[in-house]
This record gives sequence, structure tokens and C-alpha cells, in this order.
Amino acid sequence: MTRDELQDKIITILTEDFEFEQPGLDDNLRDDHNFDSIDAIELLGKIELILGVSLSREEKEKAMTIRTINDIVDYIETIENSRNK
Repeated sequence: MTRDELQDKIITILTEDFEFEQPGLDDNLRDDHNFDSIDAIELLGKIELILGVSLSREEKEKAMTIRTINDIVDYIETIENSRNK
């Protein structure tokens, strides 16, 4: 999946499942959209569906630094790259 496809998929998830209105790629999810820890757990589940694998505890812990849509896409790409080696 290309970066643009990932971005589109994440934006679709955020607008449909989390009711974001016009999220920007660099919006702070917590500050700009009131994204909380429960939302983050739900999003991790959706990321697992995108990847088609369960995330390890370590991979989930790395998600705690995510603040923007670009961060989410970077995170997914990093996981894909580490698993495809």
C-alpha cells in the first residue's frame, strides 16, 4: 500500500469512526480533535486490521508517541518495513 493510500485509509477511519471533521495531516489529534486514550486503543485495533497482523506489546508502546495523521502513517510504514525484512 502506498503512503497516499494509507493516508486516505486513516482519514476515512478518523472521519467515519471517530467523527473527525476535515482532519489535517499535521493536526494534533488530542488537542485539535479531542482524541483520547480509549480512541487510541480503538485505532490500534483498526491498524491491526490494515496490517492483517496483531501488534506486539512493544509495537503498541511505540504508538504512544503518535500525535498526527502523518505520525500514524509513519508508524504503519515502520511496522510494515520491520516485518517484511
